[in-house]
Amino acid sequence: MSSKRFTIFGDPVEHSISPRMHTFAIEGLGLDATYTKTRLEGACRLRTIFLESFDGANVTVPHKEAAFGQCDEVRGIAKEIGAVNTLINEEGNMIGYNTDAEGFYRSLQDFGEIKSALILGAGGTAKAISYILKQKGISVTLLNRSAKRLESFEGFKTYDWEHYKSSYHDIIINTTSAGLLEETLPAPESIMIDLFSHCKYAIDVIYNIETPFLKKAKTFQLPVKDGADMLLYQGVLAFALFYHDRFTFEEILPFMKKAFSPS
Repeated sequence: MSSKRFTIFGDPVEHSISPRMHTFAIEGLGLDATYTKTRLEGACRLRTIFLESFDGANVTVPHKEAAFGQCDEVRGIAKEIGAVNTLINEEGNMIGYNTDAEGFYRSLQDFGEIKSALILGAGGTAKAISYILKQKGISVTLLNRSAKRLESFEGFKTYDWEHYKSSYHDIIINTTSAGLLEETLPAPESIMIDLFSHCKYAIDVIYNIETPFLKKAKTFQLPVKDGADMLLYQGVLAFALFYHDRFTFEEILPFMKKAFSPS
């Protein structure tokens, strides 16, 4: 069996932890493969580069929607989301999947029962999370700065900041980039205080940083999580797809977990 080649497409991509995660799994499972980073400023040649050079790939911002449009076939929940983060080269065809959604859902397992959720933001990650939660029978509300980006969330309850109405939600989920580079909250402080006063849990998809969102949630004594588990679990699910489910989630997980330990 020839050596397999995998990569992650994105811009920026230099800080991605995916190569470390997948390399630990490749080595741990004794496989002949490599996993690299491929920075693409634009996505116009993504399909060509992928099919010429790789057996499988992950896709990160800002190319998930563009990759979706270039696929020969899209499978699973990715069809509803309109974005893919995992690509498989299947006999010269680019097949797209979305493991972000299921990865996020699995990351909720440390919390108690969740029946309702409020998502902050209206980008690709919000779309993936909203669709998987809806699929699992959880009531979803979205809150975003402007109403325009909420227009694509048909079938969901949505509010912009100006029309926000106080209500209870089991969990508050931050999918915005607020707190990644600056000490900012994802919504006005008055709204955040109200949200945290009417919920049980809080989770931020940003990982390895205690964001202002998480700091504020802790002042309300809420159980919190960052996005590390979502990143880990989507990677495990993607790796399983790379090898056509030859390995189980439980077999891959311990190797990928090593990527999050100090080296």
